[in-house]
Amino acid sequence: MVRHCRGRQQLKQRIDSGEIGEIIALRAYRMSGYSATCGPPPKDSSELMYQIRKFHSFLWASGGCFSDYYIHQIDECSWMKGAWPIKAHATGGRHYRNTGVDQNFDNYAVEFTYPDGTKLFFYGRNMSGCHNEFASYAHATKGSAIISTSAHTPGRVRTFRDQTFSKNSLVWAFPQPEPNPYQMEWEDLIQAIREDRRYNEAERGTIASLVTSMGRMAAHTGQVITYEQMLNCPHEFAPNVDKFTTSSPAPVQADKDGKYPVPMPGILKDREYQLA
Repeated sequence: MVRHCRGRQQLKQRIDSGEIGEIIALRAYRMSGYSATCGPPPKDSSELMYQIRKFHSFLWASGGCFSDYYIHQIDECSWMKGAWPIKAHATGGRHYRNTGVDQNFDNYAVEFTYPDGTKLFFYGRNMSGCHNEFASYAHATKGSAIISTSAHTPGRVRTFRDQTFSKNSLVWAFPQPEPNPYQMEWEDLIQAIREDRRYNEAERGTIASLVTSMGRMAAHTGQVITYEQMLNCPHEFAPNVDKFTTSSPAPVQADKDGKYPVPMPGILKDREYQLA
């Protein structure tokens, strides 16, 4: 939906036209309260169906909070940059998940590198009582830009003549209120169908998923992960998932204490968790 945001589309045009110069760094934050976790499955539910319902909690089902939450900002920043990251270097950890038995970390920090060496610094956190922020920013040679503020919509995109993001340095802001990108993505699709126009977002969607997984795997293994490594990664979270039925065993099982396997950076270097 972010790619269909009218404000961000105009911002992309302005960046490409050189309004703020050449992008030299990007940063993004998705920091909110305790989330993406779960407790033990209820007795009246199969383990598989429980994990599907709680998909944010299980890496095999969704990529966890990293893929499901963070992909949007990684995508929008890469869109503004006009390139995809080629490697990721990351940290992350579990501090206190309370009674949660999910597979997510409490916080993530990822340094993505683009082909020309430009960096995207991404920060994610799911911890209550901490500073919250949900925004993306671009820094360039002649100014800066706000790519998103306060979640995905409205974007409230703006450009500035310096790096302060102050009202005094404002160059341009998309008029408010702005069209809702969740609505616009459907209107764009329907219009393309009616006009019989080529319309295929599969490739960029797939690449966005790949580079997001690259960042997640870098954090979960403690290794620098490249685009090519991720593209050719042989590991499968859920082999034969296409053959699952409602009575199939779940791909990941809890231990005797009811806890599911979690990433172990530096110990598990070629996969994100181990079942045995």
